[in-house]
Amino acid sequence: MARLRAFQRLAAHFLDIADFLLVYIEEAHPSDGWVSSDAAYKIPKHQCLQDRLRAAQLMREGAPGCPLAVDTMDNASSAAYGAYFERLYIVQEERVMYQGGRGPEGYKISELRSWLDQYKTRLRGPSAVVIQV
Repeated sequence: MARLRAFQRLAAHFLDIADFLLVYIEEAHPSDGWVSSDAAYKIPKHQCLQDRLRAAQLMREGAPGCPLAVDTMDNASSAAYGAYFERLYIVQEERVMYQGGRGPEGYKISELRSWLDQYKTRLRGPSAVVIQV
């Protein structure tokens, strides 16, 4: 949940230059599976889409105002983006511009912040104007 709050702060800071989307995928540490000792919630393995939607509501509460999508039960988004279990991406004009490492170890908000800071600087920097005479 701390990472979710950090993501929420980042999204609020860069809302003027980017749209943010959370995608809830399968539960990393289901209460009836590989349980984490520091899990904030007891969420059993999703048996159906309704289970996943209910669990996703907890994520929505952790990042209000950020749009939330839910992966299919065949985990299509997770497979396509290698998101098992957390991952940060920047997609611009249908191209992946930034791909963070796989979480939890490779999930680095600081890298995403750095990329967005550089992008914001480029947007606000002087732009060249070419005049043909």
